[in-house]
Amino acid sequence: MTFEHQGLLFRREQRFHEVARQRLRSAVRENAHTVLAVSGERAAALTGALSASERERVHVLERNRFYDAPGRTLAALHRLALVHAPVPVVVVAEPPLPVSGMELREWHRLESVLSTALAPQRLSLLCVHDDRDLTTRTRSAVVATHPVLVESDGPRPNPAYLGTAAFGTRPVAPEPLPVSGPAHRLEIGLSLPRLRADLAALGESMGFPPERIDSLVVAVNELAANVLEHGAGKGTVQVWRAPGRWVCDVFDERGGLFDPLTGYRPADSMRPRGYGLWITRQTCDFLEISGSGEGSLVRLHFVDGAGESGTVREPGTRAPLSP
Repeated sequence: MTFEHQGLLFRREQRFHEVARQRLRSAVRENAHTVLAVSGERAAALTGALSASERERVHVLERNRFYDAPGRTLAALHRLALVHAPVPVVVVAEPPLPVSGMELREWHRLESVLSTALAPQRLSLLCVHDDRDLTTRTRSAVVATHPVLVESDGPRPNPAYLGTAAFGTRPVAPEPLPVSGPAHRLEIGLSLPRLRADLAALGESMGFPPERIDSLVVAVNELAANVLEHGAGKGTVQVWRAPGRWVCDVFDERGGLFDPLTGYRPADSMRPRGYGLWITRQTCDFLEISGSGEGSLVRLHFVDGAGESGTVREPGTRAPLSP
């Protein structure tokens, strides 16, 4: 078995339970490492329908932690396959569909690249989507990013699948965001240690939590190293506050970063290029790549977990479920 990426769109809870329960039981019978990452109520109902011996073999993960950020979700899937190899891994998961256009697009970009990013892994991923929650546009994106759809008569190849072509075009600029304070600018020069020290001090003065300061420094260091080694050799870093998040723009004057999916494919010793962005996607929450011949811009989003209201929102939550 190599990587399998399937999608289930359902309008009745019964349909979801039938397909997901069958998938979990089949995985347990085949001695696969079995993972369930759906909303809490759905997870409880699913596991409650399994036998005690089956429940012991299903590893239930918190959905909002599994889908913490696109880069970290991909890394988690990659680790699952590597850690449990040669045992196959079967995952039933419920991807988030946030309201924000940028965040929604980045989750779709992750889905679009999975079949190439995880191609050699012995992993099967079933993504479940409640069709009642999908707009027409979002539904089209879900269909375009899953090579196999589970129909009433079982899994079938999806003729509407586009893969990386669905979201592989680089925009000229990122979506505008409101600014909640001054923009702090740093130059990318030859001294990366100096840049790291300046970033750490800046993060502290702007109120970054300590763990977020480390993430900011690691992410920008990787991007600045790319600017020095593969880009124009000079550029700028701007850090600023937007509602509910900190934002960091890293600009390379050469503009040679064309693929908005860069960093979504695991790097290895045979493909060292892209490793910096693979790391960067895991250290920030969302990452946008845009630009033109006049330069490339990588925008990093560090979401404030408490947000503006002081409450943490689980992505994709909806009204209480009914059978």
